Amino acid sequence: MGSRQINIGGVTPFSATDYPGKFATVVFVQGCPWRCGYCHNPHLQERTRTAQVPWDDVLALLTRRAGLIDAVVFSGGEPTTDPGLVRAIAQVKAMGFGAGLHTACVYPRRLELALPLLDWVGFDIKAPFAQYERITGVAGSGEHARECAAMIVDSGVPYECRTTIHPSLLAPHEILSLAMMLSALGVRNYALQQFRAQGCTDAVLGAAALDGYPGQRTLDAVGSLFEQFTYRRPG
Repeated sequence: MGSRQINIGGVTPFSATDYPGKFATVVFVQGCPWRCGYCHNPHLQERTRTAQVPWDDVLALLTRRAGLIDAVVFSGGEPTTDPGLVRAIAQVKAMGFGAGLHTACVYPRRLELALPLLDWVGFDIKAPFAQYERITGVAGSGEHARECAAMIVDSGVPYECRTTIHPSLLAPHEILSLAMMLSALGVRNYALQQFRAQGCTDAVLGAAALDGYPGQRTLDAVGSLFEQFTYRRPG
């Protein structure tokens, strides 16, 4: 497999929460071009030259877990950073596992190649698209996110769209504005997840008071826009 081997930064052998309704092994792909302050896996941001876990070792683990798990979820980092992603997905599908993807909607063309092989996608939309740079630190990132989101919704692949919220980054009216934008885009399954400090290296975000945020009125208004809506608190 040579240089096309996917660069793995870690593996969780068993998870009941990363793929709705399925028991899964989660494979964390190394590398992400964005620098979101609330990232809880900052150790996976750097695109290292060598994998922490050889892909052949992951395949061996999956062979041993046949019958114990239903699916493999590729997470990160940002999985679409890696040119070996599509081949890796095809390999786990050939082993009889379902394939899930966690993505921040970074690379539309690479996502387009992966989507036909996927059984479920969890995708992050971080802010109104015009305001993306203040979260990611990367100019133009909002347009990539918009294109990816529309592609996922139009694909027919089951998904969950989710947004991490923090009062220093998104005011309640901005959360509602984003929700209206996503609803108009065709999103039907949406989750708001409150910032959690675990793994976050941004001391300012970690010190902020979250009590009462974003408020029940905002949550009710957002929830009314979607067929399925979930609000997740830390813990």
